[in-house]
Amino acid sequence: MGRVEGKIALITGAAKGLGEADARVLAREGAHVVLTDVDEDNGGRVAAEIGERALFFRQDVRDEAGWIDLVAEVTERLGAIDVLVNNAGVAEVGSIEDITLDAYRFTMAVNVDGCLLGCKHVIPVMRQRGAGSIINMASLASIAGAWHLSAYCAAKGAVEALTRSVAAYFAHERLNLRCNSIHPGGMDTPMLREMPAKMRALQRRPKTEEERAAPREPYILGDPVDIANAVLYLASDESRFVNGQKLVVDNGVSTRQH
Repeated sequence: MGRVEGKIALITGAAKGLGEADARVLAREGAHVVLTDVDEDNGGRVAAEIGERALFFRQDVRDEAGWIDLVAEVTERLGAIDVLVNNAGVAEVGSIEDITLDAYRFTMAVNVDGCLLGCKHVIPVMRQRGAGSIINMASLASIAGAWHLSAYCAAKGAVEALTRSVAAYFAHERLNLRCNSIHPGGMDTPMLREMPAKMRALQRRPKTEEERAAPREPYILGDPVDIANAVLYLASDESRFVNGQKLVVDNGVSTRQH
């Protein structure tokens, strides 16, 4: 207990799924958590359940003016931001032949623009504080291709590359700040549970009898708390010498040959 005692953590996309788990674990370990999301009902509910250590703000991470206002209000009320978890994300289903330009741009805006804007506007606050940890939620999709998630793969690859750039900037500026990415495999979240039905709509041909009969290795979904525990490590001072790294949390899926 108390691994992030006294730290102030801002978590985007915290109304459900991975962001909700992050907020609950960080609060349990002593942080004051600021949850943001476009889902006001669930975001407010989660903050209320966490209790006095939590605040909720409605936020669209694509909106730069909104980021400026949010950071100003959080620092005015709480005095600092020690941890930023850029977790907000969307996954528009579509192969490279099916994805629309609008869906691609929306995916990039939420996943990449939101991450970039979060880093840009929170870093000055962390500079003033003299320390801080930024955690960008990437994905196994930035490492292994997913045929049905062309835009999402592109977006999470950009998040991974942006993370390295931010970490290099910190080293160049000799700042006591860190930026790392987490790459979840399949986690039991609302976003993933909706995926199979959307994938079926993309199938261009029926499966052959051989494909239907072929044995499949069971795929075990992780629990969002598995990611929250990784966030906790990167948010804590235990990871003070970890910068510009990608932490893959996928139960070894990325090590297997298919």
